[in-house]
Amino acid sequence: MTSCPLVSFNNTSLIPVEQIRYLGLHLDKRLTWNPHTRLKRQETARRFRLLQHLLNKRSNLPINYKRLIYMTIIRPIWTYGVDLWGSTKPSNSSRIQSLQSKILRKILNAPYFVTNKIIHNDLNVPYVSDLAQSRYLSFHNKLYNHPNPLVSNLASYSIPDNPPRRLKRRWPRDLLI
Repeated sequence: MTSCPLVSFNNTSLIPVEQIRYLGLHLDKRLTWNPHTRLKRQETARRFRLLQHLLNKRSNLPINYKRLIYMTIIRPIWTYGVDLWGSTKPSNSSRIQSLQSKILRKILNAPYFVTNKIIHNDLNVPYVSDLAQSRYLSFHNKLYNHPNPLVSNLASYSIPDNPPRRLKRRWPRDLLI
């Protein structure tokens, strides 16, 4: 952490930290989204355990009500900010995806030989990567059609003063491809 230059705000030095929570998003110093996805998976699993008696196979609720509970109470925990962290490396987004698949499998009481693709299609629930891509595309279209020219300039496909080669870095803008 000594390599970071000292930043001051109103003549007060700000101490660099490994990670911080800002507007509900857990940001680490390298923006890997690793702590955010880990914490959101834990929080989602905790919420599912609280509602498990309504969503398991012994529940008398119809499947469409179970899906509604998932979509309105459990899913918003991890979808907040997905258009930002959705471009993270696959090992981070697969944390959330695996938990989502487990929850949907319990909602349907599906046996082990039913694939996750069939479960997602039956419940009409998109994969994490598909949801991130559609949310970012929607955000990008809103930027593009914004009446303020300064905001609409943010919708350009290339970022000024950035090299075209970036090794394996992924940015939310990469979801447009």
